[in-house]
Amino acid sequence: MISKLRCLSFAGLLCVCFTTTVFAAQPVNQNLHTDPINLTPQVREAHDLFYNLDYDGALSRFEAIQRANPQNPMASNYILMTLIFRELYHQDLLDTTYYAHNSFLFTKREVNIPKATRDRIEQLTNHAIALCDEQLRTNPNDANAYFARGYARGMHAAFITLADHSFVAAARQGYASRGDSEQALKIDPDYADAKMAVGIQQFAVASLPRFIRIMIGVTGVTGNKEKGLQLLREAAAHGVVNNVESRTALSLFLRHDGRYEEAIVVQRAQAEQYPHDYLFRLEEANLIKDKGDGPAAIATYKRVLEDARKPNYFTDPRLQLAYFGLADTQRGQNLIADAAENYLQAAAQPNCTDWLRKRAQLNAGEMFDLLHQRDNAITQYRKASASGGDQSQAETARRYLKVPYGRE
Repeated sequence: MISKLRCLSFAGLLCVCFTTTVFAAQPVNQNLHTDPINLTPQVREAHDLFYNLDYDGALSRFEAIQRANPQNPMASNYILMTLIFRELYHQDLLDTTYYAHNSFLFTKREVNIPKATRDRIEQLTNHAIALCDEQLRTNPNDANAYFARGYARGMHAAFITLADHSFVAAARQGYASRGDSEQALKIDPDYADAKMAVGIQQFAVASLPRFIRIMIGVTGVTGNKEKGLQLLREAAAHGVVNNVESRTALSLFLRHDGRYEEAIVVQRAQAEQYPHDYLFRLEEANLIKDKGDGPAAIATYKRVLEDARKPNYFTDPRLQLAYFGLADTQRGQNLIADAAENYLQAAAQPNCTDWLRKRAQLNAGEMFDLLHQRDNAITQYRKASASGGDQSQAETARRYLKVPYGRE
């Protein structure tokens, strides 16, 4: 069991950064080393919609791009990316607070992906890899093909990590993605996008104790935190496809090491650049909360919620994420009544997943117990422990039905 948990921790570090952002084609100049398709107006337009979380609009445009470029693996990769992120967003899995700690590795929750979507994700992954394999047989020095294959493998690793908790398989794909990116850099040292996967691996491996690396058989893989961060900075500054993702990974790793001021600078720049991206705005609030500045975090969450009330300001905002983060922060500030109200607000959102709803109900019950409102607490514990749907909170909720929270 211990070795299994160690494997999970390793896989989580390797794969989590593929799950915490969206991508864009934002070239800083026309001399960047990349597949020409990434510089086309059509791809940029589709990414703009993606940044506004208009996944359906982005998907339709990426599908048109694939029809026009059936032999280009990046055209398939963009559809793959959109499908994966749309599903993760709808599952309330794109809030990085969930990944900032190792708790997500052990959360027993079921992620219900429609079979048709799951099948298409598998087909697109295999198709993109097959196209790259064919291109590399024809030209073993095709940096674009190596990068595209690594991209597909990284996307699929993210999917099976979050949807299936297939950590060991995802770790293998993460290594394969790094290998492809290193090959692209050997061919073209200025291929900035390829530095992202290598940077993620460098930081992740360096974050693991040596005995864990021995346990999971990765003794031949090197890691260096500062080198990883530098590679991510270079990809962020010069990448075409992964520049925004690299900034998000950089922010997450800085957060992981408690370097909150640096992480906030990175994330605030993204929120300012894309003020209508709900997730970027939410992440700024999350980082301020983790830094320990409760009042500023509360104010930031409230600004996000205020903007969400403006017509068409955000596309499909998952307000439960902001309400839950706000409630957690108020809880930390001992604003117990306010926290209880906002946990209830999170649970009441019509598009809230059962998993997050029951987490909010359990936490609301705890707040009501602290307020000595036992009847309200019992109501929430019963909801959190109800049969059917997500059961990850049921055991704790049943315990608090017997003994009030805070009096165990």
